[in-house]
Amino acid sequence: MREIVRSDVNQDWMHSGIVEAGDFAFLSYCVGNIGQPVENQINGAFDQLESRLESIGLPLESVVKMDCMFRDIWNIPVMEKVIKERFNGKYPARKSIQTEFAHRGGEDGLQFQLDAIAFKG
Repeated sequence: MREIVRSDVNQDWMHSGIVEAGDFAFLSYCVGNIGQPVENQINGAFDQLESRLESIGLPLESVVKMDCMFRDIWNIPVMEKVIKERFNGKYPARKSIQTEFAHRGGEDGLQFQLDAIAFKG
């Protein structure tokens, strides 16, 4: 069995931002620009996703699946605009979910988070 590599570990929250297993990398809790308008938060989450991917030598186009979580699901068109700008037509499979984030700040706090799976092939 090949080694499972965990990085970007947060000991306070007990999670790994990146887990590399076999031909795949699993990236979790990508967020950014919390407290700003939703488009800024979506861009911030994709910035963090790109940064984590770069740390393991992968481009954004290696993402094959995303789970996108919204406080308000009606912001999907904002996310789709960002995806169109960033993925250059190489879109991953995705799922969008509305949730109440357990995050301080309530409605003025976290509005968007994404998790992703990337192919290392």
